[in-house]
Amino acid sequence: MFTRLAATVIGLAFALASASTHAADSDVPLLDKSGHPPTLRTLAIGDKAPDFSLPGIDGRTYSLKDFDGPDVLMVLFTSNHCPTSHSIEQRLKSLRNDLRNRSFTLVAINPNHPDGLSIDELGYGEFTDSFEDMTPYAKKNGWDFPYLYDGEKQLIARAYGCLATPHVFIFDKERRLRYAGRFDDSRYLDESTVKHADARNAIEALLAGRPVPVALTKPHGCSTKWREKRAKHQAWELSWTKIPVVLDTIDAKGVAALRANPTDKYRLFNVWATWCAPCVQEFPDIVSISRQYDMRNFEVITLSLDEEKHSDRALAFLQKQGAGLTKRSQTSVDKEGRKTNHYLVKDAPQDVLAAALDPEWPGPVPHTVLVAPGGKILWRHNGVIDPAAARVAIVAALGSYYVPDPPKAK
Repeated sequence: MFTRLAATVIGLAFALASASTHAADSDVPLLDKSGHPPTLRTLAIGDKAPDFSLPGIDGRTYSLKDFDGPDVLMVLFTSNHCPTSHSIEQRLKSLRNDLRNRSFTLVAINPNHPDGLSIDELGYGEFTDSFEDMTPYAKKNGWDFPYLYDGEKQLIARAYGCLATPHVFIFDKERRLRYAGRFDDSRYLDESTVKHADARNAIEALLAGRPVPVALTKPHGCSTKWREKRAKHQAWELSWTKIPVVLDTIDAKGVAALRANPTDKYRLFNVWATWCAPCVQEFPDIVSISRQYDMRNFEVITLSLDEEKHSDRALAFLQKQGAGLTKRSQTSVDKEGRKTNHYLVKDAPQDVLAAALDPEWPGPVPHTVLVAPGGKILWRHNGVIDPAAARVAIVAALGSYYVPDPPKAK
């Protein structure tokens, strides 16, 4: 799923050249100062719903006429990756169930293209915003309503004025806009944090023949991921591959201390070696995972079994893989009084290392374990990891929602 870091170097020159050509051919900027395309429209209250022809995850192509009949239509722009979209999943399901026998229908549209995201923006889930990932995402949520993809051309997002995910547009029987904005006023999973259920209130008012109490609110969530951001993100990801790598040595006692994990971070330990072909095969996925969850309380720690006399070989491999620590990760490591998250194990027979890291390690490499704060192993895998399975385990530990800050002590 994530081979973007490996493809970045090849694709960047083309992307930047394409952007330069576009700029030369037109005076219209790719994106305005707010990060939106100049062709983005602001749909006003009373405007007719723009028509569309978009593919759904069920294999059908949908247009506006497919939703004729019900008195109220909700068009929900949402996405697979956004934690604010994740926060409304259960409330959306409840809304759907509560209105199932009333004159209401809804359609969800993913406005995003994967090129519009940097990999570290995907840290609140295991899915990208690709059309392919929409199916497992919808299945995970038990959605039984159409989920359509606008990411290829993003023309419908521009026509409706989609600023973020989630962004809600509610239309009356004549398919004129009567409400636009947020789903509700909370970005958290806990329903008790909702004080204004704006979308539900608008729908209930329309079904009862009453004016919508609040017709416009500001959407909040993850900005729409326009394809025009591609060159910027590729340049950003390319910069990561240039970060110098530091390789330190560690013994079994040091590994045990890291495994004890007295921090608030989740740690993914990966045992590898340059002489291990499966290790070399899986390492790009290890780096990709470290980038994806870089903004969370998470870090990847690698343990090389190369002989100390071959430390230069191990270091060169890590550098080639673009495994240098981001500024955020390096700051965290510095606070612990460490130099790096990449280590070459010395003076530790493998059974001693296994006792320090994972007594259930059967011996072969690569070996990977996910450790919670306090040292409990949450997930382990011997052999080449399935990146999707690893991401599921990581997200299960980290959570896919924003969490309110705990109240300050008085």
